[in-house]
Amino acid sequence: MKDKISATVEDYLGVMYVLERDGEHMPGVRLAEHLNVTPPTVTATLKRMVRDGLVTMDSHHEPHLTDQGREAARSLMRKHMLVELMLSQLSLSWSKLHKHAHEMEHAVSGEVEAALVRSQGDPALCPHGNPLPGHEDVVSAWMPLTRAPVGERLVIRRIHEFAEDDEDILHFLEENGMENGQEIRIQKVLDFNQTMNVCVKEKVVSLGFAVACYMFVEPTGT
Repeated sequence: MKDKISATVEDYLGVMYVLERDGEHMPGVRLAEHLNVTPPTVTATLKRMVRDGLVTMDSHHEPHLTDQGREAARSLMRKHMLVELMLSQLSLSWSKLHKHAHEMEHAVSGEVEAALVRSQGDPALCPHGNPLPGHEDVVSAWMPLTRAPVGERLVIRRIHEFAEDDEDILHFLEENGMENGQEIRIQKVLDFNQTMNVCVKEKVVSLGFAVACYMFVEPTGT
């Protein structure tokens, strides 16, 4: 394998890492959807990744990270989240942290990564509540908002990486005060149109299930 992994391949590794971490299948069509590329492009890139020892393909033509690929993916995700944490200290908008960190992550060396870990005190979570590699147990008890009980007081703990990829979603959540740490309550679930009404602060916000499933919460216990 080449010493330097391209930014494109690192993007693939990041998506595959999240899918693997969450126990999800990763057929080529799903990778194409998350990476906003065509299936033939995915096929060509995966062939290069197999050649470089980053993935293997099973009998169903589904890719799986090798130990080497997984370690590269973990390093990328750690760098990304550490950069997010660094940028958050500069009072940058919460909804823009992911975008800017994505632009910078590929240039972070191992030396800078180690320095960021030291400066941040070996953090467990990124500013959106997602776990840095090795800290997955911290978030294991949090439930998707779509599975939370109606009427119970809840705290938003995490916005999943795949929701972070859509800046419009993050901007909507930030604009409505629905960042991690905010207390909310589900007022009503409308199954017929796949939405829910959520009370946040002194207003009611309508959320589609497609967004709510990527928001993780826990009861306040009060």
